[in-house]
Amino acid sequence: MVAKIIVDSCTGCGSCVDECPAAAISLNDDDVAVVDEDECLDCGACEDVCPNNAITIE
Repeated sequence: MVAKIIVDSCTGCGSCVDECPAAAISLNDDDVAVVDEDECLDCGACEDVCPNNAITIE
């Protein structure tokens, strides 16, 4: 299981980037979060902090 971004809901606030203990999330050139699935720890920290519910753990 890894974090998945709901692109249409992501506003690029960066909360998930700051919260991720594995540094597995970054913002792309369009200010949309991107998850490095190889680095994701499946901890759910990003999902908990996202104000737009734009992240799910699948």
